[in-house]
Amino acid sequence: MTITKPSGGVQQTEKLMTGTQAVAQAVRLADVDVMAAYPIRPYDGVMQAVAKLIANGELDAEYIVAEGEHSQFEICKHASAVGSRVFVGSSGVGWMYAMESLAVTPPLRLPVVAMIGNRALDDPGAFGVEHNDAMCVRDLGWQLFWVEDAQECFDATLLAYRVGEDKRVSFPVGLGVDGAFITHSQALVKIPDQESVDAFLPPYDLGDRLLHPDNPISIAPQANEDWVMEIRKQTDEAARKVKDVIREAHADFRELFGRGGDNPFFEEYRTEDADYVLLGMGSLGLPAKVMVRRLRDRGEKVGFIRLKWFRPFPDVELAETLGRFRAVGVVDRDYSYGSPSQGGVLYTDLRAALYNSEQRPRMVNFIGGLGGRELTPEMMDEMAFITRKAYDGEEVPDVSWIGVRE
Repeated sequence: MTITKPSGGVQQTEKLMTGTQAVAQAVRLADVDVMAAYPIRPYDGVMQAVAKLIANGELDAEYIVAEGEHSQFEICKHASAVGSRVFVGSSGVGWMYAMESLAVTPPLRLPVVAMIGNRALDDPGAFGVEHNDAMCVRDLGWQLFWVEDAQECFDATLLAYRVGEDKRVSFPVGLGVDGAFITHSQALVKIPDQESVDAFLPPYDLGDRLLHPDNPISIAPQANEDWVMEIRKQTDEAARKVKDVIREAHADFRELFGRGGDNPFFEEYRTEDADYVLLGMGSLGLPAKVMVRRLRDRGEKVGFIRLKWFRPFPDVELAETLGRFRAVGVVDRDYSYGSPSQGGVLYTDLRAALYNSEQRPRMVNFIGGLGGRELTPEMMDEMAFITRKAYDGEEVPDVSWIGVRE
């Protein structure tokens, strides 16, 4: 895609808003055609904000309140098939209720964009953040991006449409937004003008895959044993192209709006001379960076890496970067019962990614902050100190649960 910069330069307005309100602003500027909604915390701030935009005449879109999460995802899936740019979302068990729709959308190659307001799955329920809800679709073809703050809520929404709708990709994209810490926390967000967004995001176009009476095609066929393997392989071929599309979209976004950093897949913070690093996703970025600055003042050479795209998993890129360090502490806001080493999902994926690497750091895992529990400065220090011991060659557990009451 060729980017033509707006003649007057990018005009951006800075506003104070929550993460969900920032997503709604991106939905407005993306000129979404159809949004389906069903309330569940902490996602529902988006549907409220979009409803206000429509009521105020700032967005012309079909807004459908469904009778449940399953129906809202079905509505958007079918709207996408007939050529509408769509937005939908949910949280926790609501995301689970839609699982049938979530499973069929990627093989249909429909670029639905959804926000997942990450919260703990029932039982026991909590409105606080855990990442297992979104991670349940990690092997189905959903592309998954975890944001750090309200600004990235806005930016990542636009990136999701650009990447997902690219004809080389045509996959749904889910935005992991940590409940409460990002969904309901306010921050200053830079909002560009419509002309600038239009320069970055082309109109939605399914081409010859558009479901229309004048274009007879098959949607959701029952292939049985005859063609399932071939269809799965076609989907795999598309999945292999996603990284290149992300790189292109990231480069264009950075050129236009001046944000996003050097690396489209993860952010490095004070890693240039680090001996060891912590690695995690989402709202962990803020306390982790505070921890790094505090320990740096004490002479510790520690850094932090924040993963942005969890799917596609940047295995080669992370292996190259992490090979510079002797120890890595992986922070999981999730769990994976019965997994290798009883570790978290991110930890397990990362170990697999580094298996063939000649320069493998020692890796330890921390599971913490489940159910929305705050990762305090003391907890962050504890994780850093355990990782430092691993760096020094001391015996430490492969997996540690952090902040658990006795």
